[in-house]
Amino acid sequence: MKLLTPFLCLQRISFFAVLFSIVPGCLLSGILRADDHQYKFEQITIPKASADEPKRADISVELAQQYLEQGSVAWSGEKKCVSCHTNGTYMVTRPALSQSLGKPPEATREFFLTALTKLQEEKHERLKQATRPAQLIYLAAGLAEWDAHVSGSLAQETETALELMFAIQSENGTWGSLDCWPPFESDAYHEATVAAMAAATAPGWLQKVAASENGPLKESVERLKSYLRTENPAHDYSRTLLLWANSRMTDLLPVEKKQELVDRLLAHQRADGGWSIRSFAAPETWGGGNRAEKLKAEPEFADPPSDGHMTGLSIIVLRESGLEAKDERLAKGIVWLQKNQQESGRWWTRSLNTDSWHYITYSGTAYPLLALQMCDSLPKLAVAER
Repeated sequence: MKLLTPFLCLQRISFFAVLFSIVPGCLLSGILRADDHQYKFEQITIPKASADEPKRADISVELAQQYLEQGSVAWSGEKKCVSCHTNGTYMVTRPALSQSLGKPPEATREFFLTALTKLQEEKHERLKQATRPAQLIYLAAGLAEWDAHVSGSLAQETETALELMFAIQSENGTWGSLDCWPPFESDAYHEATVAAMAAATAPGWLQKVAASENGPLKESVERLKSYLRTENPAHDYSRTLLLWANSRMTDLLPVEKKQELVDRLLAHQRADGGWSIRSFAAPETWGGGNRAEKLKAEPEFADPPSDGHMTGLSIIVLRESGLEAKDERLAKGIVWLQKNQQESGRWWTRSLNTDSWHYITYSGTAYPLLALQMCDSLPKLAVAER
């Protein structure tokens, strides 16, 4: 892996942000070549993720942080779009890690603001198509997380993003969605949960809307709540996201329903302490079911292993839902994370889509870092690296 310091890499974003263009994720992924890297941009080359990579004896926060920073920079610089699985995930997780890793580079937020400007120039009907709803939702969510954990106050740009997000909301309360690339670009339910978290995380935004005279915006928020309260999730992965959204927008679930979802999530924990994303949905229920054949053909289909994405996400959601850091079930999950970081700093998660890039190892690394921090188990960074 050719390395640049995260901050030198991110200085390049401001230049490339002005070149931003919107490319639908499903179409983009369809034309990429299966090369020998996962991310590549200028001097950044990150090798493909592999299940065979040796595991580390001790957690390296530095390597994990470097992977996240460089992966986000490389995606933004090469693809010039907001993607759920990389720079979108970066912005919805990295701000919360500021207490351990220091403030994220400002250039990342600048890239999102440039993306917002481009999206504002689009007609609303076009914004409802392809991956644009997902891009806008993750953009708003990322800016909301920045306000909550970095600046500490609601920014006008975040308000603009949230208002634009709700301006393209469907009548049923969610957003248009492709179903081609689970788990992120897989269904409208996923998008609704992220939108709810964006609205509830932005400091004071929901209260501001409630006190305003903007009737249509108030109605949009209520439509979103109604959708999440009444729509039947397709699988337990969506139920996990609903539980996460309820930890921010706390009036979505009655107490007994919340406990039911907590118990359901805990029931998925494996004997080794981890969780496997493949146990959370039948192959046919991911999006339009177009990955069912691949998933059923995998050698470990009958007994899928624990992975970084689902183990990290499960711990995060359970912590935000009220379980204590010292809970023995979470402690088992933390031990799994401590034993399963790879030499590159990543935690392995096999893609649900193809066996080429395994982009899910990105969230599969971001979520474990946040989970470790939330359970007071994240080793401290060297002072020189902060």
